[in-house]
Amino acid sequence: MEIVVFKVRPRADIDQQAYQEAFERMLSLVAEVPGFIGIEGFTGEDGSELAVANFESPEAIAAWRDYPEHVHTRERGRREFFESYEITIASVWRKYDWHLDTRGHGPCQ
Repeated sequence: MEIVVFKVRPRADIDQQAYQEAFERMLSLVAEVPGFIGIEGFTGEDGSELAVANFESPEAIAAWRDYPEHVHTRERGRREFFESYEITIASVWRKYDWHLDTRGHGPCQ
C-alpha cells in the first residue's frame, strides 16, 4: 500500500464555494481510479488542511497524478486556492490497528 499525504495552507482570500466544489469533484474522480483505496481529511487549528490518501500501488498514484482533470485542477489550485502545499508519498511496510470490541472488553480479534 502507498500513502499520499497532502498538506495545504489555503489562501486567506479563497473563494470557499469554488474550493469546495473543486474538492468534491476531485473526490468523485479519484474514487474511480483503479487502485484508489480511500482518503481522510483533517483541519488544523491554524486553518491548514491535511489529506491522507491510500492507494494500492505507485502506478495507481501515477494514474491519479496524470488524470487530465486533476492536472487542470492542480494548476487552478496554485492560481486560486493555495498559499502553499506539501506532498509526501510513502510506502507502507507495516500496518496494524487496535480497538475495543463492541462490548468494551478489549481488543477485537
